[in-house]
Amino acid sequence: MPEKQPSGLHAGHRKRMREEFLRTGGAEMEEHRLLELLLFYAIPQGDVNPLAHLLVDHFGSLTGVLHATYDQLVKVKGVGHNTAVLLQLIPAVAARYMRQNASFEHQIVDLWQLRELLEPYFFGQRDEVAYLVCMDGNSRLLATRKLGEGVVDTVQIATRKVLEAALDCNASQAVLAHNHVSGVAVPSNADVDTTLRLKRVLAESVGITLVDHLIFAGGDMVSMAQSGLLRGR
Repeated sequence: MPEKQPSGLHAGHRKRMREEFLRTGGAEMEEHRLLELLLFYAIPQGDVNPLAHLLVDHFGSLTGVLHATYDQLVKVKGVGHNTAVLLQLIPAVAARYMRQNASFEHQIVDLWQLRELLEPYFFGQRDEVAYLVCMDGNSRLLATRKLGEGVVDTVQIATRKVLEAALDCNASQAVLAHNHVSGVAVPSNADVDTTLRLKRVLAESVGITLVDHLIFAGGDMVSMAQSGLLRGR
C-alpha cells in the first residue's frame, strides 16, 4: 500500500529531508535530524523534530538512543511501541549486515582480520556474550560459534561447550572472544584463569590449539596472546 502522506507544512518538510538524505547520504546531517528522518517511518504524521531532540538529549547521542532498551525508550514522552521497536531494529539490522558483509574465505593471518570478523557480533550488545572462532590447520575459517550469553559481566564460558563447538567443526585451532559491557577491554583475573584452563584442556584432550582470547569493549580490542597472558603465570 502507498505510504499515507502528511498534509501541509509537515509534508513539505518531510519531503525536503528525504530528498536531502538521498542527495547527500546523510553525511552532513546532524544527529537529531537523522533521527527525525528515521522517526518519520514510525510516526506518519506531525512534527517529530521535538521528539528527536528530546531523545538525543535524554540519551546523550544518536548512538545512545539506538543503544537504549525498549523499556527505556517507552518511558520517554512521545515514544510509543512502534517507535521503540523501530529504534531497536536499526542496530539489530546493522549488526546482521556487518556480519554478512565480513567474508573470510581464506586464511586469517592477523589480528585485524579477527577484529573485522568479530566486531559485528558484539555490536549493540548490552550483555556479555562469548564466541569461538574455529579454524583448520592452515588458519582458514571454519565457523564462528556462540558459546553463551549472560547478564552484565557474568557470561560463563563452559569447557564442554568449547570442546563441542571445536570438535563439531573439526577445528585444529580456535580463538575465544567475548565482550566487557563495562567499556574496558582489560582481561580480568577470571578471564585469564578461564583461558589458561581452556587452552590446557583443548590441547591435552583433543589436540586443538587455543591461539588467542580477544576482549572487546567500547570500540577497543585486547589480545591476550599479544599481551603475553597465554604463557601462564
